[in-house]
Amino acid sequence: MTEGTDIRRAGVIMAGGSGERFWPLSRRQRPKQLLRLTSETQTMLGEAVSRLEPVIPPEHVYIVTGKHLVAPIRDAQVGIPDENVIAEPCKRNTSGALAYAAAHLVAKYGLPADAISMAVTTADHLVSDGTKFCASVEIALDAAESRDALATFGVVPTRPETGYGYIQIPESADDNPVHPVTAFHEKPNRERAEDFMASGRYFWNSGMFFWKISAFLYELETARPELAKATSAMIEAMRAGNEADVEAVFEGLEDVSIDYALMEHAKNVVVVRADFPWDDIGAWPALDRTYKRDENGNVTAGDPIVVESEDCIVYNEPGAEAMAVGVVGVEDLVVVVTSDAVLVMPKDRAQDVRQVVKELKARQAKQL
Repeated sequence: MTEGTDIRRAGVIMAGGSGERFWPLSRRQRPKQLLRLTSETQTMLGEAVSRLEPVIPPEHVYIVTGKHLVAPIRDAQVGIPDENVIAEPCKRNTSGALAYAAAHLVAKYGLPADAISMAVTTADHLVSDGTKFCASVEIALDAAESRDALATFGVVPTRPETGYGYIQIPESADDNPVHPVTAFHEKPNRERAEDFMASGRYFWNSGMFFWKISAFLYELETARPELAKATSAMIEAMRAGNEADVEAVFEGLEDVSIDYALMEHAKNVVVVRADFPWDDIGAWPALDRTYKRDENGNVTAGDPIVVESEDCIVYNEPGAEAMAVGVVGVEDLVVVVTSDAVLVMPKDRAQDVRQVVKELKARQAKQL
């Protein structure tokens, strides 16, 4: 058990994403979470495990992913036991992944649901202060356990971001790090994002969650009773070693996010102010915020030749010896070169990389 408490704390890292917006570097068998986008020495998934370690030891950290990624993640040696890389039977969004993880933990530990808490984190975020991160995790777990609440991290906005969801807190909120949640808001337009930021009562939704499994199931009973019933059924099937029943129950789940399925409807939800630098590494332009930029605002990797160009991202994966890459007289472009693919696009079209991936799938191309 965790020191000073009778609750077993487990870390759950969601790592089932395909990372299509980082094509051509990201591939089906090597998605974004297995790339070194924020560290020269560790994959993003390895960083996610390491940053939890001061709070939750690696033997109690679990990675939930797709079946096709179990072997690549184990081969990457991210710091947890092989058996702690667990595969969902099929893709059912974050609500399915977390229901499956909760069932797995209850069945594995042989403890009641109110004796296990989950720290749910992500595999593709940049957290640049591990000490502050761990302090915030402790606050969130303590709040979740003492209040039987669902807790989440809220990040203080540093720009009027239109690509994130937001969490609203009451007007009467004080300087304490834990606040009741007034409402969750979908990704806003620019004007609304500016209003959110100016008010000081809105956080970015980090997509990280903390709860006792009993609180998770209790809130599901009201918000998504069919998911609560399915989670309990998976627990019993796992305890009995009946994998076929587990898969049958899981395949019947709705494909819906945990925010929509639960967090937006739960009654006892708190947000913990994330007192650490955070960034969602969602698409190529995020490297502008995570890599060093030269005197002309360019981000480069692999020693490309960049001439009279400004504010570009030029990523040469093979390196200069294997592949010479030159960029001349352009602005605000992303240029990515791998051994078998090239991507060129304006930064403001970064979300549309998925259109390229969609066409490659239609062609049954090998560069996926």
